[in-house]
Amino acid sequence: MKLYNTMTQQKEEFVPIQAGKVSMYACGPTVYNYIHVGNARPTIMFDVLRRYFEYRGYDVTFVQNFTDVDDKIIKRANEEGITSGEVAEKYIQEYFTDAKALGVRPATIHPKATENIPQIIEIVQTLIDKGYAYATANGDVYYRTLKFKDYGKLSHQPIEDLQAGARIDVNDVKEDALDFALWKAAKPGEPYWESPWGQGRPGWHIECSAMSNRYLGKTIDIHCGGSDLAFPHHENEIAQSEAANGCEFVHYWLHNGFINIDNKKMSKSLGNFFTVREAAEAYGYDCIRMFMLMSHYRSPLNYSGEILMQAKSALERLDTAKKNLEFFISNGKDGDMTAQETAFAAGLPKFREKFCAAMDDDFNTADAISAIFELVREVNAAVSPASDPTKALAQVCYDEFMELCGVLGIPFSAGADPLEAEIEEKIAARQAARKAKNFAEADRIRDELKAEGIILEDTPQGVKWHRA
Repeated sequence: MKLYNTMTQQKEEFVPIQAGKVSMYACGPTVYNYIHVGNARPTIMFDVLRRYFEYRGYDVTFVQNFTDVDDKIIKRANEEGITSGEVAEKYIQEYFTDAKALGVRPATIHPKATENIPQIIEIVQTLIDKGYAYATANGDVYYRTLKFKDYGKLSHQPIEDLQAGARIDVNDVKEDALDFALWKAAKPGEPYWESPWGQGRPGWHIECSAMSNRYLGKTIDIHCGGSDLAFPHHENEIAQSEAANGCEFVHYWLHNGFINIDNKKMSKSLGNFFTVREAAEAYGYDCIRMFMLMSHYRSPLNYSGEILMQAKSALERLDTAKKNLEFFISNGKDGDMTAQETAFAAGLPKFREKFCAAMDDDFNTADAISAIFELVREVNAAVSPASDPTKALAQVCYDEFMELCGVLGIPFSAGADPLEAEIEEKIAARQAARKAKNFAEADRIRDELKAEGIILEDTPQGVKWHRA
């Protein structure tokens, strides 16, 4: 398996630190609002990466944090007249609602910044003791960026360029414009914790260093997130972690591409900012997940109604294939597969091989889905009314199809049609009318169902139906 490592800017063979195990850390949301469609992309794509590792037999420990203390959370708390803790808890639960609907499994561990204050204080103190950080008179603590000689190695920006772009306020207490906050002294009305430097709260970057270290160890296999996090957030995580621990922080850095809205960058100022909840109301959570899967995770992705409808169409094709196989599992011929069917079944693993080859190549879900559709095309021809298949062949094809779809977490229509019993009753009445040669009544029932969007297909194996 090869992964594109942002650090080296090339695909590298994945070799875990510990054989058979994978340690993954993903930066989770700052919980002051519903997640937006940009948040949904890493949430979905790195869920798929974890699923694929597990499919290949790895034991995965996946940590995704919640930033539950932050300026935006405090601002929202003041606006709503509640505590910042109440704001954070509200939107953590809303995150889980959206994530579950998107088919995203909970991480192994979902730590919160506020649950790791002692670990954050410990790493800040270590950085001070090593000379990489300093406390100011007002109780802030900053990281001495220039002391870390490799600063800029992830974002591939020379320190001179970063210095040229940095600004420092006249009243700033930092030693250098590039220094960043590890600990922020408390302001009136803000939540705070006691520390050696006075009452305050952690900076944004330090929390991930502390939580990754606590739950996964000093060096981890994979750290992932959106491209917008590579600098400064992940760059600062590297500086903090490697200075404190004296060893490499991460072996593989993975970053997903940006999402544009109708070919324009998503921005509140442009009025094209959509939460996942809003998008789901228009297109459904299933379409959002499929939309994400249909592109390579590193490619820029354009969100538009037209592309969401393409995702919907693709899902419907897969759903139809699943229902077709289920029909023949129930209505196909009994007994062993024929010689021709056995030969066909023997060729099915080639689709799994194509699927795995795509996923092994920097988990290319777009090509993996193409392999599934190739499988569907051949299966639809082999398992059809005209081929009069056995139940055994339908089951073998179904197992192969569902296995690959399951790796990607492809969403199928949930459960049975709510009107299935009523529809089946009408189909039975139509069949009875046909048997009694009352063709006018049979046609009337067929037309009635058609008006309700139910399409019937008479086959030698029985009546198949689907919604138009």
